[in-house]
Amino acid sequence: MEMLTNIVTTINKYLWDYILIFLLCGTGIYFTIKFKFVQVRKFGQSFKMTFGGIKFGKKAGKEGMSSFQALATSIAAQVGTGNLAGAATAIVAGGPGAIFWMWLSAFFGMGTIFAEASLAQKYKETVDGEVTGGPAYYIKNGLGCKWLAVIFSITIILALGFIGNMVQANSIGDAFSTAFNIKPVIVGIVVAILAGVIFIGGVSRIASFTEKIVPIMALFYIIGSVVIIAMNYAEIIPAFKYIFVGAFSSKAVVGGALGVGIKKAMRYGVARGLFSNEAGMGSTPHAHAVAKVNHPAEQGLVAMMGVFIDTFVILTLTALVIITSGALGATDAAGKTLTGISLTQKAFEMGMGNFGVTFIAIALLFFAFSTIIGWYFFGEANIKFLFGKKALTPYRILVMVFIVLGCVAKVDLVWDLADTFNGLMVLPNLVALLALGGVAGKLLVDYEGKKNKIGEKEKVKK
Repeated sequence: MEMLTNIVTTINKYLWDYILIFLLCGTGIYFTIKFKFVQVRKFGQSFKMTFGGIKFGKKAGKEGMSSFQALATSIAAQVGTGNLAGAATAIVAGGPGAIFWMWLSAFFGMGTIFAEASLAQKYKETVDGEVTGGPAYYIKNGLGCKWLAVIFSITIILALGFIGNMVQANSIGDAFSTAFNIKPVIVGIVVAILAGVIFIGGVSRIASFTEKIVPIMALFYIIGSVVIIAMNYAEIIPAFKYIFVGAFSSKAVVGGALGVGIKKAMRYGVARGLFSNEAGMGSTPHAHAVAKVNHPAEQGLVAMMGVFIDTFVILTLTALVIITSGALGATDAAGKTLTGISLTQKAFEMGMGNFGVTFIAIALLFFAFSTIIGWYFFGEANIKFLFGKKALTPYRILVMVFIVLGCVAKVDLVWDLADTFNGLMVLPNLVALLALGGVAGKLLVDYEGKKNKIGEKEKVKK
């Protein structure tokens, strides 16, 4: 087991630190330039299309879901334990300056996710009477490369549907064991049953769940975070100073061991940012593919808002809570520097007292459970691609089993394997995105041309 762990760790080191970090960032820069900074030019339109005239309770079905429901499902998957632990890990490993690089990776990632969502819309299919889509479909239909699509489908089912959901369930089990002293196996069974009820309801129940839970969980976390930041308002300006100076300074801006160089700040900020917002990873296009929109580029614009909310709102708030609360540099009983979810829990505890531990446990339940639903849905699309609708029942049962196992598992190898398969599923997706970049560009030009014509007609009428 130790030998396997070392092999997986080595693979992850080279895959994430030396290959994917450059490929993902490079892809984001490429699309940002190709689309003429669409995330800046069309940000207002993206915001308006996302939040303007939202109508809850729209019935999703075989023909797909509303644009907002698709975004909510996407955000449900993006905003997970990484938003609570990821920022903390990046700050400890790369210093406060890592947050700047997290922002930069998200900025370029908005260009990548525009391409992903637009292509997912263009190449979606109807399988067994239900609309479905995602990278496997634009790899097969756009590139004409079915074997590569099969590889992608297998890796994402393993990465998210099974192993990834074990990781999310493990976080819920640990949090509730710490906060409420409930046995992880009991938590696992309850979470699996609740998830199963949603799984069985299909796209209709998944869309109904995500469109309600995502706004609630976001508001819950934002209010809690803002309260703590407001309580430490005198530290807000210094916090931003630490972030910006730390991003470009090789000297310690916080002091002691926390001062790190530019290289580490960049490496950990970009890596954790990309891992959190999932731009370029090939996961969220499954949700955007089934949105009911008039033009593929419309959902591309809506998809950009998912990355913005994930990184520029949720992750930033977590970082500011950690820095302004004074938790950065805190140690445990053994004198070890806190990191990950432990550091985030400490920051909220310092701000809210004992209730801070309960707050994080509830936030983790929201974030991790919604991610389980989102990742299940992404895996489902690929199960349909490989085996058709007949294979959904065994897939649902297996996911529920993995949820229970995840709650009671204490094996670090599971977490490392999740990183490995996450990395492996990115490669075929990036190959397809770069090869089909011209198609995505034409979709944007076509959309902008049609919008301009509509605007000119409206001017004539006036």
